[in-house]
Amino acid sequence: MTDDNSRPSLYHRLRKLVVGDARSISDPGIFHKLSLIAFFAWVGLGADGLTSSCYGPEEAFLALGRHPHLSIFVALGTVITIFVISASYHQIIELFPTGGGGYLVASKLISPSVGMVAGSALLIDYLLTITLSVASGADALFSFLPAYMLPYKLPVAVWGVSLLIILNLRGVKESVLPLVPIFLIFIVTHAFAIIYTFASQAGNIPVLVNATATEISASSSELGFAGMIFLILRAYSMGAGTFTGIEAVSNGMSILREPKVQTAKRTMNYMATSLALVVAGLMISYLLLGVHHVRGKTLNAVLFDSMTAGWGSAGVIFVLVTLLSEAVLLFVAAQTGFLGGPAILANMALDRWAPGRFASLNDRLVTQNGILIMGIGSIVLMIYSGGSVKFLVILYSINVFVTFSLSQLGMVRHWWQSRSKFPHWRKKLMINGIGLVLTSFILVTVVVLKFNEGGWITIFITGSLVFLAVIIRRHYNKTRKLLRRLNGLVEVAEAEMKNIEIKQGNGEKTAAKIQCNPKDKTAVLFVNGFTGTGLHTLFNIVRLFQGMYRNFVFVQIGLVDSGVFKGTEELSALRTHIQKDCERYVEYMRAHGRYAESVTSIAVDVIEETVQLAPKILERFPNAIFFAGQLVFPEDTFFTRWLHNYSAFAIQRRFYHRGIPIVILPIRV
Repeated sequence: MTDDNSRPSLYHRLRKLVVGDARSISDPGIFHKLSLIAFFAWVGLGADGLTSSCYGPEEAFLALGRHPHLSIFVALGTVITIFVISASYHQIIELFPTGGGGYLVASKLISPSVGMVAGSALLIDYLLTITLSVASGADALFSFLPAYMLPYKLPVAVWGVSLLIILNLRGVKESVLPLVPIFLIFIVTHAFAIIYTFASQAGNIPVLVNATATEISASSSELGFAGMIFLILRAYSMGAGTFTGIEAVSNGMSILREPKVQTAKRTMNYMATSLALVVAGLMISYLLLGVHHVRGKTLNAVLFDSMTAGWGSAGVIFVLVTLLSEAVLLFVAAQTGFLGGPAILANMALDRWAPGRFASLNDRLVTQNGILIMGIGSIVLMIYSGGSVKFLVILYSINVFVTFSLSQLGMVRHWWQSRSKFPHWRKKLMINGIGLVLTSFILVTVVVLKFNEGGWITIFITGSLVFLAVIIRRHYNKTRKLLRRLNGLVEVAEAEMKNIEIKQGNGEKTAAKIQCNPKDKTAVLFVNGFTGTGLHTLFNIVRLFQGMYRNFVFVQIGLVDSGVFKGTEELSALRTHIQKDCERYVEYMRAHGRYAESVTSIAVDVIEETVQLAPKILERFPNAIFFAGQLVFPEDTFFTRWLHNYSAFAIQRRFYHRGIPIVILPIRV
C-alpha cells in the first residue's frame, strides 16, 4: 500500500526491511528458487526428529529408574520403530506425491471426517513441536550458564519463537540456509561424542554385556518377567517423542525440489539413519559412562561433562560448542512446526474445515496467516507452561501418534482393497500393518501413562479444535446451499444466449459489429467465475441503471493460494480457467448488443492486484464506474466476518482513498 504521494507507508517500509521484497509468481523459475534439495530438506524438516535425541532418550532412560541396563532393549526397539515408520512413510509419499501427509491419507483412504481429526491432532502436535523445541533449546543453553541466569530462560524462549516467526515470513529457504552450519556442527559434535565414548570405553563393553545380563536376571526376580517387560515398554513409550518429526517430509512435499518423490525418499533416509544412530549411540553412551540425572542439567550435558572431565579448557570449549549446537538446533527443530503446521492448516482450509484465509499466501509466497497463528499460539503456550520441558513433554507425542495410527490404518485399508492391482501388495500391507501395530501400541500406552499427568489437556484441546472444525464446515456447507439458489441465473443466462444465437443466426458476426467508444459510460464489474453471484450483480446493474452503460468490462483475478501454488501447470490452468469464465460474460453482453471485454490476472493478494489494475482500466475508460457484489448473510456476526473475506468492502476502502468511484451491490442469501 502507498500513501497519496505514492510513497510506501512506514508499515510497508518496515515490513520490507524485516520480511523482504515481494516475490513474483510470474517468474518462470520461482518454484526452483523456493524448493529445497534433499540435504536442505533434511535440515529444515529433519531437525525436529534429530533433536528429539536431546530429550527422547533421556525420558526413556530415566523412566527405567534403578534398571538402566534395560535401556539397551529400549534403544533396540526405538531403532526398529524408526525404520518401520520411515518405511511406511515411503509408501505414503509414493501414493500421495503432492503431499498432505497424515491428513490427506486419512481423508482420502478412510473418510474426510477422520482426516479432519488427524489434521487437528497434527496441528496441535506441530504447535507443541515449536514450543517444546524452543523450550528444550533454552534448557540446553542454560545448562551451561550460571544458575543465577535461569530467570532469563523464559524471555529467551519467547524471543526465539518470535525470531523464527520473522524468518519463516521471509520464506522457507531463507529460514533454513542460515541454520545449515549449526546443523552440521550438531552432527559432527554428537557423532564425535558417541564414537569417542565407544572407543574410550571399548574395554568396558564386555563388562556392559555382563552387567546387562545380570540386570535382566535381577529385574526379572524383583519385578517378575511380566513386570520387567512392562518397565521396558513403559520406558519405550515415554521416549515416544523420539519418533515425532518423521512424518514431516510427507507433509512438506510442496517445498521439495523436483522430482519430489525421489527427493522426499532421500530426505527420509537421511532422517531415519541419522536419528537411529544418534539415539542408540546416546543411550548406550549413558550406560558406558554411568551418567545420572543432575538438577538443572540435561542428561546429554551430564554425558558431555563426564566424557571431557580430563580435557581441561579444551573440554569446556567442546561442551560449550556441543550444547550451543543443541540449543540452536532445537530452535531449528521448531521449523518443522512452522513448515508442517501452516501446510496442514492450508489443506484443511481448502477443504473448508478451517477459515479460507489460512490457505492464502503473502507476497513472499508463504502461508502468512498459518505461520502467525502457529507462532502466536506457541508463545501463549510457552508463557502458560513457563517453558517447562517436563510439562510440555507430557502434552507432547500423544497427537502425533493419533495421526500415525490413522495414516497406517488408511494405508492398510488401501492395500487390502487394491490387492488385485498390486502384485506386491502383501509386502506393502505388512510394512503398514507393522507400523499400525507399533504406533497404535505407543498411542494407547502414552495416553494411559500421561492422561492423569496432564495428557488430558492435549486431548481436550484437540477435541475442542475438532469441534470448531465441524462448526466451520457446517457453516460453509450452509453457505454453499444458500448460494445454490442463485445457480438458476446461470441456466437462464445460457438459455438466453442460445435463443439470441438462434434468432440472429450467427452470434459471432453480430458481436463483431459492436463498436467501442471508450468515452461512453462504462460499468466495470468484479466477478469470481461465471456464477449466480456474478450474474446477480450484473442483472442488478442492468435493472437499476437502465441503458446508462454502453460498455461493460469484466474483471476477474484468480487467487493463487496454497492449493494452486504447486507448479507452473497449476498456475497456467488457473489463468485459462478465469479467462474462459470472463469470456462467457463478454459473450452474454455482446449477445445483448453491448460492448464488453474482459481483464484477467492472477495474484496472491486480490485486493492489491485490484488496486493495481483499476488505474489502467480508468486510463482506457475514463467514464468508468466500478461495481462489486457482496454477500449479505441473514445474520452478520463475528463468526461470518471471520470465515468470509468481505473483499468488496476492502476494495471499496482502498478505492475511496484514491478517489476511484465504486458501488457495492448487496447479494442477500
